[in-house]
Amino acid sequence: MADERAFSLRIITPERVFYEGDVIMIELTTTEGEIGILKRHIPLTAVVAPGVMYIKETEEDIKVAALHAGFLEILPDAVTVLAEVVEWPQEIDLNRAEEAKLRAERRLVERELGTDLNRASLALKRSVARIEATKK
Repeated sequence: MADERAFSLRIITPERVFYEGDVIMIELTTTEGEIGILKRHIPLTAVVAPGVMYIKETEEDIKVAALHAGFLEILPDAVTVLAEVVEWPQEIDLNRAEEAKLRAERRLVERELGTDLNRASLALKRSVARIEATKK
């Protein structure tokens, strides 16, 4: 029997349809903060920020992914995420993510002339999202 709380979720990247199915809730980070989405949410568009995304298919089945950037469209019975990059934990190279985190932290601390601090800050957020997604 279908869950009446379910709504359609579609996550698309330039390379693939990352996820498509019915879910009862998703949680992710936008530039305005963290958001949880249930069926019949008010219509909204938002800019996605780097963070961990939780996809709750049922009460027991929760999928986790690292979501880096993109746009979010919420309609009462459907949500679409147009993602620049999104990864399942098994697709993430944890050592590489930890090295990227250290590099970004070093750039932010050293603040060498010519360092793009916004870019370093985003790199840090993306690497932290990858690391956190592998640990969930």
